[in-house]
Amino acid sequence: MTAVAEDLNTEPVLLREDRGGVAYLTLNRPRQSNALSEALLSDLQTALDGIAGDQEVRAVVIGATGKAFCAGHDLKEMRSRPDVDYYRRLFNQCSHMMMTLVALPQPVIARVQGVATAAGCQLVATCDLAIAAEEARFATNGINNGLFCSTPSVALSRNLGRKQAFEMLFTGRFVDARTAQAYGLVNRVVPAAELDAAVSELARRIVEKSRVTVSSGKRMFYEQLEKDLDDAYGYAAEVMACDMMRDDAAEGIDAFLEKRRPEWKNR
Repeated sequence: MTAVAEDLNTEPVLLREDRGGVAYLTLNRPRQSNALSEALLSDLQTALDGIAGDQEVRAVVIGATGKAFCAGHDLKEMRSRPDVDYYRRLFNQCSHMMMTLVALPQPVIARVQGVATAAGCQLVATCDLAIAAEEARFATNGINNGLFCSTPSVALSRNLGRKQAFEMLFTGRFVDARTAQAYGLVNRVVPAAELDAAVSELARRIVEKSRVTVSSGKRMFYEQLEKDLDDAYGYAAEVMACDMMRDDAAEGIDAFLEKRRPEWKNR
C-alpha cells in the first residue's frame, strides 16, 4: 500500500492500493475520525483524476482506517479561518470532488466500517454502491451545531425518499446500518468480519464485466436521472442503439446464445 500524500505531520492522509483491477483508496486520519481536511480533499481529487484515465482500474473502493469512516468536514480547521470566501472555496472543493466521483468512468464502492456523519454521510451517498458493517451509523448532524447540512442534502435527497432525508437532515439523529439500508443509503449490511470479503466480491463482479459497457452504463444512469420521463427514454434508447454496435455487445450476445463465457474485447 502506497501513500498518496502527506499532511504536516508527515502522515499520509490518503492511502492507495491497486489490486485485481480495483483501486482501494483509504482515508487515513483516524485520530481526526477521517475528517475531510483540505489536504485530504486535495489528495482524493488528485487520486480520482488519475484513476479516471487509468484503464487498468475497473472499480474503486473508498474505505477508512480506525473506528470512524468519515466525520465530515474538519470543523477545527474550518473555525481557524472565519472568512466567507474561504468557506466558499472549501465547499466548492468538496462539491467538485463529489461530482468527480459521479463522473468517474469506474463504479465506486463505499466500504463503511464505522460512523459516517455530515459530509462523510454525503460521501457514502455519492458513491455508486455502499456496503456497511453492522456497527456503522449515519447522520447529517450539522443541524445540531447550528449548521444545516446543505451540501450533504444534495446527495442524500438523490438516494433516500424525501421524508427519510428530511428526518435525517432536520433532526440530526443517527440511524443504524439496517435503517440506512432500508432508507436506500447502503446496498448491504454485513458483520464487520465479513466486510472486506463482501466489498471484494462486489468489486470482483464489476471487474468481470466489459469495461466500456460499465462506463457507458454509469454515465447513462446518472444523465437520465436529470431528464423528464420522455427525454430519459429517448436518451436511453439512443445509448442502447449505439452500444449495440460495440464489439463487446456482439460478443456478449453471441456468448449467451452459444452458452459460453464472453471474451471481452474491452477488458
